[in-house]
Amino acid sequence: MDLHDVIKGPLITEKLDRAREKNRQYSFLVDMDATKLDVARAVSTLFKVTVEGVRTSIQRGKIKRVGTSMGKRPNFKKAFVTLKEGDKIELFEGGTV
Repeated sequence: MDLHDVIKGPLITEKLDRAREKNRQYSFLVDMDATKLDVARAVSTLFKVTVEGVRTSIQRGKIKRVGTSMGKRPNFKKAFVTLKEGDKIELFEGGTV
């Protein structure tokens, strides 16, 4: 699996901002087939940081209704990456948009 295909994008929420500041944890949307080892390799190679740990979680898509028709949002996988003390990813440090 190509390193650029593993990570789809960053996850940025207020709760994850607190985790980043307190625990050095960064969160990403990742490919459903990516393993923890794939995620660790991709983050360390793309962002030039040292990864201490990776936790993954699969979020099931919500069932939504619009009028009489039902639909389902797609499932997605999140990865929470803990970095070594002193390392940080500049992508997340930009502030609010």
